[in-house]
Amino acid sequence: MGVCVLGGINLDHVATVEHLPAPGETVTSIGLSRFPGGKAANQAVAAARSGASTQLLGAVGADEPGLFMRTFLTQAGVGIGGVIEVADAPTGQAFITLDAAGRNSIVVAPGANARFDAAQIARADLSGAQVFLTQFEATLAAVEALFRSAQAQAGIRILNAAPALMEGAHLLALADILVVNETELARFAGLQAAPSNAEDAASAARGLAAPGQAVIATLGGGGAVIVRDGQVTRIPGRKAQVIDTTGAGDCFCGALAARLAQGSDLEAAVIYANAAAAISVTRAGAATSSPTRAEVEALLAG
Repeated sequence: MGVCVLGGINLDHVATVEHLPAPGETVTSIGLSRFPGGKAANQAVAAARSGASTQLLGAVGADEPGLFMRTFLTQAGVGIGGVIEVADAPTGQAFITLDAAGRNSIVVAPGANARFDAAQIARADLSGAQVFLTQFEATLAAVEALFRSAQAQAGIRILNAAPALMEGAHLLALADILVVNETELARFAGLQAAPSNAEDAASAARGLAAPGQAVIATLGGGGAVIVRDGQVTRIPGRKAQVIDTTGAGDCFCGALAARLAQGSDLEAAVIYANAAAAISVTRAGAATSSPTRAEVEALLAG
């Protein structure tokens, strides 16, 4: 079974600082790097490295960053036949500030990503995929068109509701599996603050879940909770030496999709995805930090 990922393809510019700047504050970077990124690109690489046949749908510009991203994705084993090149918009780029504790702040300039719409979904070859993964770096029209397609309705639809765009709230119920972190969960569940523990997260996720839908709340180092048919399953966190948390959630989603495509049940897939994300935070970069299936299985066996 294969995975189809729709959404953002970006080139990431990462400035390393001692601490994240407060509003109005200027800080000096102690390092500057660039990495392949974008939520969909990150998720597709994670799925491919976990052994799933993976196709990516999205757009890049006719520029050097676009060529860089297409080359990287191909080398990572991701099928890019569904990635279009846009002549009059630049490849999406993200500007990331990363502090000494591995925390980040991110500004995304979507560029060509905003040009991939419902019409592009209608032209896309969705055959061969049984798991369909997207997020809100895709246009909302494209997300809806993908999830309403006959191919996706016959498979497993996963929505990573990130970033937490309230304009996309009406699309949450179309997903078979909804993945949110604490911040996203709080926003869509109408909470005043992010849940402070797994019990509160589970309660919020239970209220957010549509009929027949599974909601996975990722809790960083605290692991994850799965809410399905009113039942809660807790997946413990894993200790990790954090270097860079950028893309950890994307790694989780891509690894989850891969394991579901390979026939795992939801709980086993989340355990695997949680381990993959734990490895990813020990490495720099987003897409580049995703582990292979062998690395994740070795951690799980240890």
